Amino acid sequence: MRIRSLGVIDDAVVELSPGFTAVTGETGAGKTMVVTSLGLLLGGRADPALVRIGAGKAVVEGRIALAAGASAVVRAEEAGAELDDGALLISRTVSAEGRSRAHLGGRSVPVGLLAELADELVAVHGQTDQQGLLKLSRQRQALDRYAGEAVSGPLAAYTEAYRRLRTVAAELDEIVTRARERAQEADLLRYGLDEIAAVEPRAGEDTELAEEAERLGHAEALAGAATAAHAALAGNPEDPEGIDASTLVAGAHRALEAVRAHDPALAALTDRIGEIGILLADVAGELAGYASDLDADPLRLAAVEERRAALTALTRKYGEDIGAVLAWGEQGAARLTELDGDDERIGELTAERDALGVELGALAETLTKARTEAAEQFAAAVTAELASLAMPHARVSFDIRQTEDPDGIEAGGRTVAYGPTGVDEVELLLAPHPGAPPRPIAKGASGGELSRVMLAVEVVFAGTDPVPTYLFDEVDAGVGGKAAVEIGRRLAKLARTAQVVVVTHLPQVAAFADRQLLVEKTNDGSVTRSGVKVLEGEDRVRELSRMLAGQEDSEAARAHAEELLATARAED
Repeated sequence: MRIRSLGVIDDAVVELSPGFTAVTGETGAGKTMVVTSLGLLLGGRADPALVRIGAGKAVVEGRIALAAGASAVVRAEEAGAELDDGALLISRTVSAEGRSRAHLGGRSVPVGLLAELADELVAVHGQTDQQGLLKLSRQRQALDRYAGEAVSGPLAAYTEAYRRLRTVAAELDEIVTRARERAQEADLLRYGLDEIAAVEPRAGEDTELAEEAERLGHAEALAGAATAAHAALAGNPEDPEGIDASTLVAGAHRALEAVRAHDPALAALTDRIGEIGILLADVAGELAGYASDLDADPLRLAAVEERRAALTALTRKYGEDIGAVLAWGEQGAARLTELDGDDERIGELTAERDALGVELGALAETLTKARTEAAEQFAAAVTAELASLAMPHARVSFDIRQTEDPDGIEAGGRTVAYGPTGVDEVELLLAPHPGAPPRPIAKGASGGELSRVMLAVEVVFAGTDPVPTYLFDEVDAGVGGKAAVEIGRRLAKLARTAQVVVVTHLPQVAAFADRQLLVEKTNDGSVTRSGVKVLEGEDRVRELSRMLAGQEDSEAARAHAEELLATARAED
């Protein structure tokens, strides 16, 4: 990795061994920035406070070698990334303003993609993970992870049944608890539908009645105008001498008809005048019919206005026009059918809920059985690992229990509480020495014991669900002496099958590393390119001496450091 402007690090290159790398240095020298850098490359949260003061941005670049055909390679190539001689190049930039960018194989990608790849590439563990192991949920997750398909299969089926049960129970609860509201809604719907049914409106009826009311309200004026227009077109019987349009047009037609044979153009005009005469006769006839048919009956006008008032009462409540009122009626009828079916629906949902409860109980029993079987194997494997970590008499076990709950589900002949992951409460117990009762590790393990339990758990995982790289950030806190030597020895063993990176203060652990990196500040308090260096020969002995006694030139410390290195080499 290359790290620039991150925390105390100005510009440094970290070269990790493919085996076991130990990162050491004085407190505050910037060792944790190595862990932070790797976290950024793996999609961790970008904190602008990490950017070195005075710098505009922090940049971390990494090169990760991957096995051909690995799922991480496939996923990266799907995102457009290109491999560099079989390795994946990752870059993460964090600006002082908080913006973050990620690049994978030369292609800009979402940060979330790096997080997806992280699970397959690196397992990161620090002191916060030790505290996380104290949580029952994390202990259950650890057991489920170890069990693999034996638990994941039943758990997937249980989770799906649990989701369906929650959905059905929520719907049933909604219907029952809102019964009064739904009854009131049904009454309002019935009233509205009855009111609409009593009026029996027709689509478009309000528009038709508005036009008829307008006509009836002006019947006399309309009749007078139609009569006058008819007289102008066809003449007035009471005035035989009057001149009308039809008579004038007819005279014009006769005058031209007599000479039309002498000129085709005039003949055409004659025909057009004849058409005008026919049109005038038609219009005059329709005006006469309109005037005679016009109903000026005030009773009819009153009836129309009364009907319009009834329709207006509906549109005030149920829609802007009769079309909208009719649509409300259709929707209201459908909703009323749904509400009226509540009793039947309650019965159906209750039966479905009970059946799902029985199914969930059976799946929970299967899940408990699978966890119990896996717990025995997991506890035995962790106990065996603890023996190699200077805890030869320690015993690890799991307490898998259920809590009685009258509102729970039937499982194993009892009614117990349940949740999205089953009915089991899983707790990791530790008996550190013979005769000691097993106690929860949150109460019965010291800091050093907890570190070793977590390391043992991780080593067991490495055999069942391996990842290429393991990063441990001072998980050896609280450990010393022989236990520290055993931790170093066990990490070296793990490094035979995976890459192991350890940030440590313990010389007993660092001595077993294939490569030891020293992080040191310059006089101005920064870590430069030369501030992260590989220790070899005399330099490594000097650093181990400092870690042992705080004195680099102490003869006793140097002798002890050389002895540690000799012991570690003898293990290879």
